[in-house]
Amino acid sequence: MDLYEKLLKKETALSVIGLGYVGLPIALEFARKIRVVGFDIKEERVEMMRRRKDPSEEIPPEAFDGCDIIFTSNPEDLRKCSFHVVAVPTPITGHNLPDLTPLIKASETVGKVLKPGDYVVYESTVYPGATEDDCVPILERLSGFKMGRDFKVGYSPERINPGDKVHTLTSVIKIVSGCDEEALDVVARTYELVVQAGVHRAPTLKVAEAAKIIENAQRDINIAFMNELSVIFNRMGVNIYDVIEAAGTKWNFLKFYPGLVGGHCIGIDPYYLTYKAQEYRYHARVINAGRYINDSMGFYVAKQTVKQLINAGKNVLHARALVMGTTFKEDVSDVRNSRVADLVRELKQYGVDVEVTDPNANNRELQEEYGYGLVENLRTDYDVVIVAVSHKPYHELTEEYFKSLLAEHGILVDVKGIYRNRIKELVYWSL
Repeated sequence: MDLYEKLLKKETALSVIGLGYVGLPIALEFARKIRVVGFDIKEERVEMMRRRKDPSEEIPPEAFDGCDIIFTSNPEDLRKCSFHVVAVPTPITGHNLPDLTPLIKASETVGKVLKPGDYVVYESTVYPGATEDDCVPILERLSGFKMGRDFKVGYSPERINPGDKVHTLTSVIKIVSGCDEEALDVVARTYELVVQAGVHRAPTLKVAEAAKIIENAQRDINIAFMNELSVIFNRMGVNIYDVIEAAGTKWNFLKFYPGLVGGHCIGIDPYYLTYKAQEYRYHARVINAGRYINDSMGFYVAKQTVKQLINAGKNVLHARALVMGTTFKEDVSDVRNSRVADLVRELKQYGVDVEVTDPNANNRELQEEYGYGLVENLRTDYDVVIVAVSHKPYHELTEEYFKSLLAEHGILVDVKGIYRNRIKELVYWSL
């Protein structure tokens, strides 16, 4: 009887290490089929999940129904598991270098409880080679076992899209890989339990790692191209959204849009690839150029906003600005690595008094991450309102609403072009 059959018969359990916006959905899906132990180092998050509450505010309470799962912050509970899924964050440092600390810590946790016959599958986004070069040595050192002979390793990159209720874990093809043919087969069959769309069996761990890293790098570069076009066309007095609409009438035109690129994937993952490229004495010019453009867009929007204030005859020093939306993308609550923070900081550097509102963001998290919070009561005399994130409730707002927030000769800055062709009287600017 192989491990897959033991999981099906609930003779052993599967663990998920890291219960964020990636790990928790995986844990709950598996828990509808097999026994699961959900592990996170933060006891307060674990306690929330025990109460059927998702700390990331992505999953409703009813999603916990019918799940054979226990939530724990005690590593000893992992000993009852034989299939370990590692889904911890892979952030970058302040110098845009990979920070493998969470991945290393998770590997240490698993290595201490590893048994002969166990499987460890990594889902965290990494550069090609990280699983074998950085993680496996830790597992071997702490367990005293040898990969391939005593335990197996796989890599299956996460494809969770926060806020997306269509492209979910079960509906998107899952890339799987293993350290050998036997591992690949067991990993593939295990994920096929929950992924209705099926799996793609990559030939090696490195191929699976590389596939994930280029998914986000490709999107980052395409958005950077549109951001650069928006800067060029703005100087010409041409609206980028009008251009995209026109160009989009051709069958093979790819409709990417300009904007602030943040979050845990697109704004971070390309740096893992450029870092690894340096090891092979290659400077990734295109990827780095895309990252530079996208990382600078918050400052660009701030500069254009200041220009609009000056053109309207307003005193920039202590001008009042309201920024609407501060999460890293629309319709999520997560504020980590939000490029809106660049916009806010830059406006303050110009001397603008900035207030921030957001229907989804948590005030405490915002204060901890960036040092500014959410305003409780909106004014009626802002000099400029900047809609920075296209949350769904914002789409229904009218010009009359913005007039009620703005002082005389007020300005509306629409980063995502939500209100294009709908604003007739206010001074209006968008990317």
